[in-house]
Amino acid sequence: MLAEAAAALAAVSDSALLDAEVLLCLALNKQRSYLRAWPDQQLQPEHLAAFKALLEQRQKGIPIAYITGNREFWSRDFQVTPDVLIPRPDTELLIELSLNLIPANAPAKIIDLGTGSGIIAITLAAECSHAQVSATDFSLAALQVARLNADKHNINNIQFYQSDWFTDIPHMKFNLIISNPPYIAEDDKHLLHGDVRFEPQTALRSEEQGLRDIKIIANMARYYLEPCGHLLIEHGYDQQHQVQALFKDLHYDKVQTYTDLSGQPRVTYGQWN
Repeated sequence: MLAEAAAALAAVSDSALLDAEVLLCLALNKQRSYLRAWPDQQLQPEHLAAFKALLEQRQKGIPIAYITGNREFWSRDFQVTPDVLIPRPDTELLIELSLNLIPANAPAKIIDLGTGSGIIAITLAAECSHAQVSATDFSLAALQVARLNADKHNINNIQFYQSDWFTDIPHMKFNLIISNPPYIAEDDKHLLHGDVRFEPQTALRSEEQGLRDIKIIANMARYYLEPCGHLLIEHGYDQQHQVQALFKDLHYDKVQTYTDLSGQPRVTYGQWN
């Protein structure tokens, strides 16, 4: 069944066998180790029917994370729905950089703009237990997912706000402002392929060739950062020079871009003095 399923998924997935295994485990309510331990196991009719139904969803292109309802990020399991972006390994770079900037045992104020499923804010709240973390999203549906994930991981040092970037948050100063905003140009052909077809377009697309929201955040962040506060923004692989120029024009210091797991420019940093 796994071999047949992998062959059937080859046209829609670059990881067809893995997808088949994940879906079979979901149908069986078992871990993947079970497939190794019992490779000759005969499927019961109800399990076979469930497996085939899951395969049909995947064959339509529906992302694995939306079918299973979860995705791992920074070694934690997060609930995901079609109301939020699917967590991606490249975004873990934001966490790495943040943990280098904010001491784990020191008080700090952090805000995650456009939190989605809450992966960034919740991870930082968990890793920096002395920090006070705020998380915003304009989508109430996304905030509901984020709150569920915070409860799931017993995170208490976090507050959620429905807000279009800084519009509706209490005016306070932060040591770190962090965001993975929409940054794909509206006419980008990548939006027509793969998982992104099923993800919330408002969390992906941005006007001005993908830079509109980055410009808003970088501009407004200056009024919300403590002296020597930090700004980290994830962006597209081809936006490094525009984002660096923007940060410098807004008089951020120590502007630098960091590369993701694939070696692509992914996150730009600036310090406000």
